Amino acid sequence: MNRNRDIIRAMKRELMDILVCPVCKGELKLAVEEENKEEIVSGSLHCDKCKVGYPIVDTIPNLLPPDQRD
Repeated sequence: MNRNRDIIRAMKRELMDILVCPVCKGELKLAVEEENKEEIVSGSLHCDKCKVGYPIVDTIPNLLPPDQRD
């Protein structure tokens, strides 16, 4: 159970092997703005297939579809 909590809490490069676009299930590309030894602190994930971007802020990727974000 702790492993799942770690996945939810922080964006890590290892997650790129399992993450897909929540809208179309396409491949996500990672753009890193800031990274430390363990986590991606800020950046974005982008799906070329459906042209949707997902921000990474304070190590947390926001994978909500655009129409469900605040």
